[in-house]
Amino acid sequence: MAFEPKPWPRRLRSQEWYSGTSRDTIYHRGWMKNQGHPHDLFDGRPIIGILNTWSDLTPCNGHLRELSEKVKAGIWEAGGFPVEVPVFSASENTFRPTAMMFRNLAALSIEEQMRGQPIDGAVLLVGCDKTTPSLLMAAASTDLPSIVVTGGPMLNGYFRGERVGSGTHLWKFSEAVKAGEMTQEEFLEAEESMSRSSGTCNTMGTASTMASMAEALGMALSGNAAIPAVDSRRRVMAQLSGRRIVQMVKDDLKPSDIMTKEAFENAIRTNGAIGGSTNAVIHLLAIAGRVGIDLGLDDWDRCGRDVATIVNLMPSGKYLMEEFFYAGGLPVVLKRLGEGGQLHRDALTVSGQSIWDEVKDVRNWNEDVILPLEKALTPQGGIAVLKGNLAPSGAVLKPSAASKHLLQHRGRAVVFEDIDDYKAKINDEALDIDETCVMVLKNCGPKGYPGMAEVGNMGLPPKVLRKGITDMVRISDARMSGTAYGTVILHTSPEAAAGGPLAVVRTGDMIEVDVEARRLHLDIPEAELAERLAAWKPSHERPESGYAWLHQEHVQGADTGADLDFLKGCRGSPVGKDAH
Repeated sequence: MAFEPKPWPRRLRSQEWYSGTSRDTIYHRGWMKNQGHPHDLFDGRPIIGILNTWSDLTPCNGHLRELSEKVKAGIWEAGGFPVEVPVFSASENTFRPTAMMFRNLAALSIEEQMRGQPIDGAVLLVGCDKTTPSLLMAAASTDLPSIVVTGGPMLNGYFRGERVGSGTHLWKFSEAVKAGEMTQEEFLEAEESMSRSSGTCNTMGTASTMASMAEALGMALSGNAAIPAVDSRRRVMAQLSGRRIVQMVKDDLKPSDIMTKEAFENAIRTNGAIGGSTNAVIHLLAIAGRVGIDLGLDDWDRCGRDVATIVNLMPSGKYLMEEFFYAGGLPVVLKRLGEGGQLHRDALTVSGQSIWDEVKDVRNWNEDVILPLEKALTPQGGIAVLKGNLAPSGAVLKPSAASKHLLQHRGRAVVFEDIDDYKAKINDEALDIDETCVMVLKNCGPKGYPGMAEVGNMGLPPKVLRKGITDMVRISDARMSGTAYGTVILHTSPEAAAGGPLAVVRTGDMIEVDVEARRLHLDIPEAELAERLAAWKPSHERPESGYAWLHQEHVQGADTGADLDFLKGCRGSPVGKDAH
């Protein structure tokens, strides 16, 4: 159904605060005037909140204060009234125990800022991994007109003539040091090349993936995802988005109009085509839950299974986001999907146009970066959803980053009870492990870590690395960085800390993996598995207060998005009673 804009002018939400001559109105409006705002700014023009996740401790978003000025310029030009609002910024680089633990807290706090303050629409100024989903979750919950502006990826890194992908080469070089192929001094020298400009990871990690998901969902202007952070066109995109949000408010174009089931299916297929992060699974499930869309792991497998990975970027390929932008960026990928019948062409975007109208005329400027179908990195990209007695509710694997010879494997389990157990044992030469084994990490899920840290891509034992082995099957209830690679099975649900079958795996058990058959099997008798589960008891202490307690009590499983149970569903944006 085509979107029908509401008539303009009409009474706006912000006028409940600022319009009229009552004592309460003068209270709200009068205080705002201490910043030098003329009276006629409160005459009913749209007030736009620029929700800025800038923070000195979120280095990926360190340039967003500058970018917000361009957003403001666009809002002023379109006749709006911009107000910049600093919001919770969960940095992937600094937050402990993991930024993921605070995604839901950020979404909750930002939702209430949007609900409780006099804004008619929002520009979601995001970048680092968790800031994009947390602000999209908040916007979905309030259903105020909103548009995403990402900070963009940093420039390419180079070390001794080799492209250096942020994150990806951190894992690669770290393993090389353990294998004796690189010195610690060389590793420190390489560090200087990893982050050479403002912006998010320059690989197709979680930040670039979520920027792509926002664009594929229709929540960002076409072309937003790939523009480098320091490119002048990033600032132009910010200004154009500022202009656009004013019209979105006038039209009353809301997230619920854009983020439909079809839009999520477009995003899932896009994730397969770009070789996107496994973290997109958990974030899109959470965002869908906030909109009220029925989306599950089966949708991920159904929609993504036959999508070829055609974007030749690390960690799946060889290039970086800078080259992706020069090749034409995400619009080229969306056009390819549309031409192949894998895109809902009529899906609405924040531009007011369909997604197909936005991309149908774009061109691919580098077919070594955005590959033709016959040269795809893998014919079936997407995210593989595995199930079986080890993961009754599902587990995920990224085929484009996995080793083909390990996609069907049977091996002896080597179990680590938690991340501390792993760290204590992995470098021990006496550890009974070889490349045929299956590494199993427990108690690192939403409840277990707590927060579900990016530790699933466990580094291999040094004695295995010294053989020249670079990959083994690894299984956990954790996540992994979108910049990481390997045959890594993640998000195993139910998680170990909730008493899922992963909790009772023992060293020496045989585990079977068959990605083509979507099977993950613990090869012990059914009666023995039932007996082990019946005898299982939680092994970790639970927090007694604070957000950690709230999180533990209410966080749901990875298979549904790991959101807090009481935050599901679109709850709208009522003004509420005036307190004065």
